[in-house]
Amino acid sequence: MKEKKKLLEVDLYKPIQSYFSNEEYEVYGEVRDCDMVAVKGDELVVIELKLTLSVDLLIQATKRQRLTDQVYIAIPIPKYRLNSKHWTDKCHLVRRLELGLIVVSFSGKIAKAEVIFHPTPFNRRKSSGQNKLKREKITKEINGRSGDFNVGGSNRTKIMTAYKENCIQIASYLDNSGPLSPKTLIQKGTGDKTSSILTKNYYGWFERIKRGTYVISEKGKVEVKEYSDLANYYLKNMVREGEVLK
Repeated sequence: MKEKKKLLEVDLYKPIQSYFSNEEYEVYGEVRDCDMVAVKGDELVVIELKLTLSVDLLIQATKRQRLTDQVYIAIPIPKYRLNSKHWTDKCHLVRRLELGLIVVSFSGKIAKAEVIFHPTPFNRRKSSGQNKLKREKITKEINGRSGDFNVGGSNRTKIMTAYKENCIQIASYLDNSGPLSPKTLIQKGTGDKTSSILTKNYYGWFERIKRGTYVISEKGKVEVKEYSDLANYYLKNMVREGEVLK
């Protein structure tokens, strides 16, 4: 069985040279620390070559922006899908740095270079506008929490969300006061999602004993004990009968 040739950075050079030559550029390799340069009239293009899209490559490329706005990074085409979130996120970072991106494929007999996108100024205002809804969701989530119960960077631990806090609040009130209706719970300060939380019973913490009346389940009694500090916080701040909900 013929051993597959190991891919080297120099293998990227020829297909990229062909691409820019076809665009009527004069192309040169290894010019004063630049992997490749392409020249057409007064236009100067710099291309940095690497086998992977790494931080080192991005640093190298951004340094070349001191020479020209037309800087590309070039890598072999990734093995994973180009419509994957992983690839999309990487492309966003490259665009944000105002770099161009070239991928080189070696699937056929002739290697081929493809420009994914050219270097262009990053429109931060437009990007912020497109993500307005995401920002609003973050703000809404923060407003729904009573404190910081998560450790940043955790990915294998249970995350405390505003929804779960609301469930703990309702469960602690039912555990403390006995059977209650959604209306009474809302009056005690559990919020507009109370009816939905009780109906969906996502964690299995609630039981409907009759129409419009709920109690905390045995499962709920056990599991809410894991959040005793939070439950006590809500009980301390529970709106009592006759008080005005702020």
